[in-house]
Amino acid sequence: MDELKRTDPEIYELVKDEERYQLESVRLIPSENYVSKAVLEATGSVLANKYSEGYPGRRYYEGQRYIDRIETIAVERAKALFGAEHANVQPYSGAPANLAVYFALLKPGEGLMGLALPHGGHLTHGWDVSISGTFWRPIRYVVDRESQRIDYDAVRALARKERPRMIVTGATAYPRQFDFKAFGEIAKEVGAYLLADISHIAGLVVAGAHPDPVPYADVVMTTTHKTLRGPRGAMILCRKELAEKIDKAVFPGLQGGPHNHTTAAIAVALKEAASPAFREYGHQVVRNAKAMAAELVERGFNLVSGGTDNHLILVDLTNRKVIGKKAAQALDRAGIVCNYNTVPYDPRKPFSPSGIRLGTPSVTSRGMKEAEMRRIAAWMDEVVAHIEDEAAIGRVSGEVREFCRAFPAPGITV
Repeated sequence: MDELKRTDPEIYELVKDEERYQLESVRLIPSENYVSKAVLEATGSVLANKYSEGYPGRRYYEGQRYIDRIETIAVERAKALFGAEHANVQPYSGAPANLAVYFALLKPGEGLMGLALPHGGHLTHGWDVSISGTFWRPIRYVVDRESQRIDYDAVRALARKERPRMIVTGATAYPRQFDFKAFGEIAKEVGAYLLADISHIAGLVVAGAHPDPVPYADVVMTTTHKTLRGPRGAMILCRKELAEKIDKAVFPGLQGGPHNHTTAAIAVALKEAASPAFREYGHQVVRNAKAMAAELVERGFNLVSGGTDNHLILVDLTNRKVIGKKAAQALDRAGIVCNYNTVPYDPRKPFSPSGIRLGTPSVTSRGMKEAEMRRIAAWMDEVVAHIEDEAAIGRVSGEVREFCRAFPAPGITV
C-alpha cells in the first residue's frame, strides 16, 4: 500500500495497525472471517469507478459491457452453488436485503414473524428499534425456557393464532440447527411466505454441514461475508415467480447503483466456495465449535442449549459471577476477541448482558483445528478466572500472540 502510505499516512498506519491486530489475535466473533487475497484484490479494483444502475442488459448507463458479464457470472455462480432458481447479488448488506424482501412481498402493517432479538434473532426480523418492527406488525417467537431451543410446536401455535404474512427463520445467536422443513410446513399451513435468513450459516449450508433451506423457503437471504468468506455484501435467492418483485424492490425500490467491486468479489468468493477445500472448511468449522464447546463445558462454563450444532457458541457467565461485557473486554486485552451478548431470558440489560458470543469461522480459516480450540478455551478459562488480574491477562496476551504466529491469516502478507 505504498500509494496510500504516501497520500494519507494517518489512515495507512491505522490500516496496518488493524492488520497486525487481525494477525496477532484469536478472532472468535462468529460474523467475522478472513477473505482470500483474490477477494481483496477484486474489492480494491477499478470496478469501484463504475456506476451501473439497473441489471445486466437493462442498464441506465452506457459502458457496461464488462460489468454486465461480471454480474451475470456472480448470479449464475450463486444459483448453481445454492440450487436456486433466481439470484440477486446487488444488495449492499444483509439489513437492506431483508428490507427488500419485505418491501417486495408485504404490505405495510402485515404480520412479520421472527425470532425475538433477546433469544438470538436479528434486529431486522421485527425488533422495535428496526424499521422492520415498526413498519410491519412484529410477531416474535422465542426459545423454550428449559431447553433453550426453538419449540416448533409453539411456533406453529403462534403462527396459527397471529396469521403472519411472512415467517423469518434465522438468527445471530442461536447455536443449533434450524429445521427448515418444519418452518416451511408451518408457513404453508398459515398462508405465509417463508424467508430463510442464512447470513451466519451460508458457508455451512453450501459445505453440507447444515441443512439446506432452498427446497422449503420462498426466499433465502444471505450476507456474503461471515462463513461464506466473501466481501461485505448480500444476496437474495428466490423462486422464479418472485424474481421480478424481488429485483424491483432492490432496484429501484431501495438502492441505486450496485457496488461493482463488491459484485466481482462475491463472484470470486462463490467460485472458492464451490471447491472441495471449502467443503472441508465448512465441516471443520463445526468440528472446531463442538471441540471448543466441549472444553468450555468441561471447565465449568454454562453454554446456552448445552452446546452447539453450528459455528456459534453462546456462553452464560452467570455461574462464573462475571458480567458478559467485562469478560469480553478482558478477553480482548488477552488477544481473544469475542462480543458480549444477551442470553435467553437474560435479567440484565443488552449493553451489559450476562453472556458472550463465540464462533469458529475465522480461526478455522487460519488452519486451526480441535486441539487449538481446546487451548483457546483454556486461555478463556484463565482470563475469566482472573478477571481483575492484569498481570495474568498480560501473560495470556503474550502467549496468544506467539500462538498466532504459527497460523497464517488468509489475505494478509506478513
